[in-house]
Amino acid sequence: MLCPMRIIFPTLFCFLLCATNASAQSPVGSASGESPAAVASDETPAASASGETPAAASGKAPAAAIGRTPVASIRGNAPVAAARGKTIELGLGYSYVSQAENQSKRVGLRGADASFTVGFSRLGLKVDVGYARASNVLGTGHHSDVFSYLAGPVFHPTTHRNFDTYVHALVGGARVSGPILTNGGVILLGGWATGYAWAVGGGVEYWLTDTLAIRTGGDYLRTAYYDSSLVVRSQSNLRTTASVVYYFGRRSRRWR
Repeated sequence: MLCPMRIIFPTLFCFLLCATNASAQSPVGSASGESPAAVASDETPAASASGETPAAASGKAPAAAIGRTPVASIRGNAPVAAARGKTIELGLGYSYVSQAENQSKRVGLRGADASFTVGFSRLGLKVDVGYARASNVLGTGHHSDVFSYLAGPVFHPTTHRNFDTYVHALVGGARVSGPILTNGGVILLGGWATGYAWAVGGGVEYWLTDTLAIRTGGDYLRTAYYDSSLVVRSQSNLRTTASVVYYFGRRSRRWR
């Protein structure tokens, strides 16, 4: 009986000692009845415990969202329009001028018209040179002509895919020559005068391609020449033009 007791007591003592050491080395969570994963969840984002995003649990936006725009939002925006630079147009065509020879008679002159335009969006600067001539004026066998050189702003109030409209106001000079019918019925065969001239008008451009168009227009053209009393006075002329216009570049870049 004594021998078994000597064996049981040391064995029980060793068992208690080992159990005490094991409980001293276990995590705090184990002693409190919580699993290690639950203890670790205090340091992880609240999304793993509540199902909410880290931003919703903490009340703060993620660092990546502060001061940045998501790539998807940037790609979803409309592209920024490119800057519109200057454009260049060259026109060449036919011109008809109804010239006020005197108060009761007008003379029709035919010729050519050339224009050069540098545009900035809907507004541009235009240079126009025209020459028109009529033969056998007043039955004299001599001709009358008008040579004009004008420049000024041009504006396109409407622009469409196939046609545009324009208005312009041009100033400059003109050289006018031709026979002169005096008050006494005498016809002076030759004479010329150079003076101030201006024109206002407008028209339409019909585009055949992105670089080629047909332009038609009409102007009130003011020039100066000798009247029947041999005094240089203003002339009220009407001018119509029909031109082929070449556009340097692609029209899709223009006013779009």
